[in-house]
Amino acid sequence: MNDQLIRSAGNAIARFTRGNGRVAIVNYHRVLAAPSPFLASEPDIDTFTWQMELLARCFNVLSLRDALAAIESGRVPPRAVCITFDDGYRSVHELALPVLRRLKLPATVFVSSGFVNGHTMWNDRIVEAVETLPAEELDLAEFGLGVYSLRSMPDRATTLGKLTEASKYLPPQERSRLVLRLETLVGDSAAEGLMLTPEMVVNLDRHGIEIGAHTVTHPILTSLDDASAMQEIAGSKRDLEAIIGKPVPMFAYPNGKVGKDYDARHVAMVREAGFLAAFTTAVGAMTRHHDRFQLPRSRPWDRTPNRFAMRLLQWLARG
Repeated sequence: MNDQLIRSAGNAIARFTRGNGRVAIVNYHRVLAAPSPFLASEPDIDTFTWQMELLARCFNVLSLRDALAAIESGRVPPRAVCITFDDGYRSVHELALPVLRRLKLPATVFVSSGFVNGHTMWNDRIVEAVETLPAEELDLAEFGLGVYSLRSMPDRATTLGKLTEASKYLPPQERSRLVLRLETLVGDSAAEGLMLTPEMVVNLDRHGIEIGAHTVTHPILTSLDDASAMQEIAGSKRDLEAIIGKPVPMFAYPNGKVGKDYDARHVAMVREAGFLAAFTTAVGAMTRHHDRFQLPRSRPWDRTPNRFAMRLLQWLARG
């Protein structure tokens, strides 16, 4: 599929859906310097570069702020796309920002504020453990997570996927205890330097990258009592506003599955905290019919240009 065909297909979709402007929001976490078998869902810099170049050639890339204004006014351009990142990995600053600046593409980074000062996210401790521990077994039966094989590369990849998914839904105190256990196994220097520094957050903002909030410590909100959930939501807004010296109007729910990771209580909390919009991980394009505090955005899994473009066109077609 050549560029002209992609643009023509996108224009046709826009004509077909007239009066219901649609914006596809792509969501990343980190950009890798080189491919990793343990982070197969994350693009390396070469993949990310061609994806951004395709967006620049074939789509109209908007900031989230401009996309929301366009939907509000009923003036969404055809082939509208937004770019977002979650968590606050420093590779957004070191690897993604130069590509975005070269192509003059806007983006938003949803930052978990508690990790900005050099702390490491729990999932990265798990990655370090699975990557570096001896080729034996990882016994986490004390956490109700069982015993995992580390005997081969495929075993380690399978272990990482199962352990990460299971750990998401541990009670926060148990997950913290698990992280401490892994830190003991791996060593205190493991997985350091992965997250943005305050200076990097400021530099992203100064280069036109929107800063959004993503809680303080990236918990599954449904695992918290209401007071703790509100502190996570409102606290991240306060933290980030203190860093960049301006309002942070956008929020993204950790993990982002409605009913499982957040519910109506947390939507109300996001409103109360003063955010203007919030984003989930539901598949599809954003339209004027969506709840402003439950807007969809999805990860671009496809690894070839044609499939990547087709995925975006499918989201735009179905809303």
